[in-house]
Parts: sequence; structure tokens; C-alpha cells
Amino acid sequence: MTQLEANPFAIDPSDELPVGLQLGWRLRALIGTGELEAGERLPSVRRLAEWAGVNVGTVRAVYEALEEDGLVATRHGQGTFVADGVKAEPQLEEIAADALRRAGEAGLGPRDLAIVAMACASMPSEESETLEVRRELRRQIARLEAELASYTSHLKADLATAPRRAVAHVAGVEELEQTRDTLIAQLAAAQRESEQEVRRRAISRGPLGRAMGRWRAKR
Repeated sequence: MTQLEANPFAIDPSDELPVGLQLGWRLRALIGTGELEAGERLPSVRRLAEWAGVNVGTVRAVYEALEEDGLVATRHGQGTFVADGVKAEPQLEEIAADALRRAGEAGLGPRDLAIVAMACASMPSEESETLEVRRELRRQIARLEAELASYTSHLKADLATAPRRAVAHVAGVEELEQTRDTLIAQLAAAQRESEQEVRRRAISRGPLGRAMGRWRAKR
């Protein structure tokens, strides 16, 4: 039996990752997969320092970081416990083990897998890019609707509009683009109608009309 199998808290001091980070990740993994259950007491600072092969200051710093993230709670005079509200995801261990197995079959080591996984996680996904496009379209639609509000009397009733949905739903990019384009067309039409009305008033207001306007202003 290897040291890692006998001691789930053991870390590798020769690894390029800081010992505190290794220990923190080890505890997070044990808590996240449910190996350390909610409400379970963690080893004392001195005991964990002995098992992990680090100094007590490192363990204290790790426990403090876990507590800040809501994963553990310290009870005065009793010790440190896994927080009651922590939800375990046991399938994470199975997913990780399967990924490691497939990486091993391809001749790749755990470090290779971890590096690429972290790099992929830091890149924007197609879903996040789509979400940002939808947010931007919603911002554009909100601005157009606000601008259209000042042209209410000039909106034509027969202007094409985006399809109405009777059931609440999350609008996709295509629907939001259609709504935005419709609003742009409505705004342009309303602006043209407003300009035409101004011109019509200017033309119809001859000498008598201008005189009456001045007279009414003086009354």
C-alpha cells in the first residue's frame, strides 16, 4: 500500500505546486466528493500537519481559506468541521477517474490533463459567448425602446413587429436580433413621420397662420 493510499492527506513536497495549495486542493476534493461529509470533524491542525508533512502554519492558512469559502466551520473548543450546508457531488470522483484513465491510455500523465483542463476552463465557451451576445442585444433593444418612447404618436399601426410569444420563454439570439431589427425599422419610420409632420406644419402655416400664432402668444 502506497503512502497516498494509506494517507489521503499526504502531499508531495517535491512538486512544483506550493504545499499549501496541494493540501487545500486535497481537502477541497475530499469535501467536494463527499469523502469528508457535512458535519464531519477534520483532523486537528497539529495532526493534519503531521499527516501532510507540513508545518502547522500551513494547515492553519488552509483551514482559514476553506472557512472563508464556506466549506468548513470552526467551533470554539471543538475543532474544525465540514460546513453543514456543503453539497457533495460524488460523481466528480468518477468523472476525474475516467478522465485520468483515458489520459493514461493515451500516454499522458495527470499533470498534462490538469494543465489542459485548467486552460480550457479559463477560455470562454460557446455558451458563454452566446450569452454575452444575447446580453448585448438586450441592451440594444432597451435603448431602442427608450428612444421609441418619445415617438409614440408617430408609430404606424401597420409596421411589422417581431413575433409575439404567448408562453414565457428565453429568447434566443435569432429572436433578439429580429426584435432589435424591428425596433430599428420602427424608430426610423417614426423619425421620418415626425420630420414629415414638421415640414407639413411649416408649409401650412402661411402669413395668416403666423399672425394668428403671434396674436395668441400675446393674449
